[in-house]
Amino acid sequence: MLIRSDTYEEVRQAFTWQTPEYFNMGVDVCDKHADATPNKTALIIEDEDGDITKYSFLALKRLSNKLANLFVAKGLQPGDRVAILLSQSVEAGIAHIAAWKAGLISIPLFALFGEDALEYRLTDSGARALITDDDNFSKIETIRDKLPDLEHVLLTGSGGFSGDGPISLWAALDNASDDFSALNTKSEEPGLIIYTSGTTGNPKGALHAHRTLLGHMPGVEFPHEFFPQPGDLMWTPADWAWIGGLMNVLMGAWHHGVPVLAQRARKYDPEKALALMARHRVRNTFMPPTALRLMRQVENPKQTFGTDLRTVTCAGEPMGAELLEWGKKALGVTFNEYYGQTECNLVVANCADLVDVKPGSMGLAVPGHDVEIIDDNGNILPPETTGSIAVRAPDPVMFLEYWNNPKATEDKFLGEWLLMGDLGTRDADGHLWFVGRDDDVISSAGYRIGPGEIEDCIGKHPAVSLVAVVGVPDPLRTEVVKAFILLRDGDNGDPELENDIRDYVKTRLSPHEYPRHIEFVEDLPMTATGKIRRKVLRDGEIAKAASD
Repeated sequence: MLIRSDTYEEVRQAFTWQTPEYFNMGVDVCDKHADATPNKTALIIEDEDGDITKYSFLALKRLSNKLANLFVAKGLQPGDRVAILLSQSVEAGIAHIAAWKAGLISIPLFALFGEDALEYRLTDSGARALITDDDNFSKIETIRDKLPDLEHVLLTGSGGFSGDGPISLWAALDNASDDFSALNTKSEEPGLIIYTSGTTGNPKGALHAHRTLLGHMPGVEFPHEFFPQPGDLMWTPADWAWIGGLMNVLMGAWHHGVPVLAQRARKYDPEKALALMARHRVRNTFMPPTALRLMRQVENPKQTFGTDLRTVTCAGEPMGAELLEWGKKALGVTFNEYYGQTECNLVVANCADLVDVKPGSMGLAVPGHDVEIIDDNGNILPPETTGSIAVRAPDPVMFLEYWNNPKATEDKFLGEWLLMGDLGTRDADGHLWFVGRDDDVISSAGYRIGPGEIEDCIGKHPAVSLVAVVGVPDPLRTEVVKAFILLRDGDNGDPELENDIRDYVKTRLSPHEYPRHIEFVEDLPMTATGKIRRKVLRDGEIAKAASD
């Protein structure tokens, strides 16, 4: 835990990692609090009708113990994978805890994923069990025959199916024992796979050890200004399937015994978000800059809704000076931007309580992490020099490997450095600045979107011969997806076909990945070896936006 001091240098020097040989995330975020403060509130859920349900840490322990017993009864063994296709809910929380206590590996999946996205992730991971709800079950039914490893599906609603008959999660939990002895896992044992988008090909499953929770903690405590403080309560509109929602908020708060507010919102609404935070006295939140930009459209939010925020953090895309200044005036808080990625999260951050925030800077290296700007040979570059953002290994927050992808794992490292895939600079004061990506990942509304998966999806459309996908500038979302499409002979690029292609992607991948812009072209820029030159397309769009 970070120790408050007068200067950043003193805080950094005072911090040391304390990673035990044996550590279990489920025990850490739940059982230790259930044993020490059993009646303390862990989770507050407000449903769409405004009804509120609260769960204590003891309640979470009992429910997760029941689910862990159910996993074991179904024959799941340590190291098996359990997929969790749920929005913010108590079921999602206990599913992770139960999996970890049973020595299983949990896989959070975005509830808005389409069939193709789910099929790939479930097949690649070899998940033996899946927990989902009625809304998502139809997608699983459609692809069920293509998932030979998937033996058990548990539904939070009416029913499900498995090798020995239908399973209703809550009915099964009613009949399960709440007495379970968590496995004494080593901190280096795997506990979590989160799929991340990359430049080429399919998404990669970042495999994390139990220690990653401890590795996250300085990056939670620093931008939340020496979290936790008395009265802290955490909420985020971000889905718990993303590492930002799961580890930065839910598990990061529970590690410290801080309650978390959850709400399954169908669509983000800034006024409803402000009212929700005021109603529950939320003190800490993580929001993508896009959510904050939408909130900026609300007049006098603090006075109108009575929010009492202590810290606001954001990540996923640059924030900018204008948004930073608005936060100070409108919400009475300085937004602390931070930086990381699924493979190596929360390694750079601002802490306004300790160091003045420089507009546009991602912040300083979080205590405990060695973050540098390096050249192509792994040499540390001097200040004000552009290079690759890299983190020195080993580091407790770092992933173990990409699941079933040793080549991608090898390519992620340069000697002792994990490459973040981004270009940046460091100023004379140590503040890090984002310059750009050295790959083609699209940053839209806080999501990192890989063009490869979208291109593969669009390429299956019967009218499409060839496709290239890039991110193009957007004033609200930073970037949005644009597809350049070469059609098959005989097909015409009319608005009806554009809409059909958009819907084709929405239903197969997820709504945030569909191309908002489509341009039908007669050819695409290629390299001598036949690779599409996305940079040429992207640079053209940037130039076009600058001239408008």
